[in-house]
Amino acid sequence: MSPPGSADLSVQIGALRLRNPVLAASGTFGYGVEFSHLVDLNQLGGLVTKGLSREPIKGAPAPRLCETPCGMLNAVGLQNVGVRAFVAEKLPALRQFQTAIVANVFGYSIEDYIEVIRVLEDAEGVSAYELNISCPNVKEGGIQFGSSSKQVAEVISAVMRLALRRPLWVKLSPQTVGIGSIARAAEDSGAAALTVANTYPAMSVDIKTRKSRLGSLTGGLSGPAIKPITLALVRECCRVVRIPIIGLGGIEIAEDVIEYLIVGATAVQVGTASFADPRATAAISAGVGKLCVELKVSRISDLSGCLGEKST
Repeated sequence: MSPPGSADLSVQIGALRLRNPVLAASGTFGYGVEFSHLVDLNQLGGLVTKGLSREPIKGAPAPRLCETPCGMLNAVGLQNVGVRAFVAEKLPALRQFQTAIVANVFGYSIEDYIEVIRVLEDAEGVSAYELNISCPNVKEGGIQFGSSSKQVAEVISAVMRLALRRPLWVKLSPQTVGIGSIARAAEDSGAAALTVANTYPAMSVDIKTRKSRLGSLTGGLSGPAIKPITLALVRECCRVVRIPIIGLGGIEIAEDVIEYLIVGATAVQVGTASFADPRATAAISAGVGKLCVELKVSRISDLSGCLGEKST
């Protein structure tokens, strides 16, 4: 039960119950342990690890980050230690925290995804998997898994045969024609929840050098600038699927969280804000509790999908 005068912030994502709806997003919070001296991880609804691959990846050349008006570009290149090193070196330290640890998984082929899940299935301390299907499918000429309903079904179905111990969340790409059809394909293939959405392809140019401001030519746009677009994507997905949606894009303050819930999200992830302030996720989580009291909301779960439709 919540203390008198406070709101019940717990939310249910499939079989997984979170103490509050605010999670740290993948790629913005390290593996979680790096932030534990700055943030009480137990205050978070959960944290999503850096993307884990079959083998270690060095990542993209520097510079990897570039500030833009109302946001930033990143081109990290999915640098990570690899799933086996994560299980051996990072996961033991994460087990001490009473918060949901969601392992983000990516690959360049279905076989890659399967192998990462196989290793994680034998490990303790993970609450759920988040399947990033916004990665280039090398075997199919660079097409993203997440841009084709058929490929979405193929990769999720393959992973579901191994992912027996934990629920599978699927992280969608905004770079698709009709995200609703992709969301339905993910739900039909067994996804327990959807994360909507990844960053938006973008670039920035230095007019003096006439080169990209990133070490790579392009990167992913995130931050407040994308929130209105992603809100619409979350709403579109919520209209066509029954599984929970985790909204992701431009969340900086508690009011942003409430907006995502109103359009249909069950929970949210905070990403870019952590670059400006490593304590942002915990601060936003605390702010949500205070805001619910101000709004006279006793259970935050009641806000999910309460958007009023304008009459015509």
